Amino acid sequence: MSYELKSARYLAAEVLRQALKPGATAVDATMGNGHDTELLCSLVGESGRVYAFDVQEEAVRATERRLAEAGLGSRAALFCRSHARMAETVPVPADAVVFNLGWLPGGDHGITTRTETTLSAVEQALALLKPGGVLVLCAYPGHPEGTRELEALTEMFSALPPREFNVLRQTFINAGPDAPVCFVVQKQ
Repeated sequence: MSYELKSARYLAAEVLRQALKPGATAVDATMGNGHDTELLCSLVGESGRVYAFDVQEEAVRATERRLAEAGLGSRAALFCRSHARMAETVPVPADAVVFNLGWLPGGDHGITTRTETTLSAVEQALALLKPGGVLVLCAYPGHPEGTRELEALTEMFSALPPREFNVLRQTFINAGPDAPVCFVVQKQ
């Protein structure tokens, strides 16, 4: 097979690969174990900058280790704070912002992203985006808070003015109601 449909995370990474070039500015709103932060750092190059957020020290430490091992640590500023503080932390417009909602893989499932802070962070991210910039967000409705987030985000993204934003929603419709959903929002 020459082409294979893959996960919501795969689509998110492909969009970021298209959107980011050396010298770009990117934000990882939910750094987790650092996989997205590492990808962003590799895409923005030596002249770019990545700002990454997580509320858990464990996530920041894991991301620091991952970036150090990859030789990318100098490209990122890591913050142990809520993504809802993005606007006061990121000093410049962004070419891309990525969210991977839910909980820290391998961590405490009782600590998850929350609808209220996610909506605030998404509003800030949309304001931070440069024209042509993209917001990529993966939501996971397989738990109660994830379902709330997905419903609220669907409502928020559906209401965005089409002259200002293009919004794509991708999900595998035959994977059931708990299948991950990837949103891609591009600022006009």
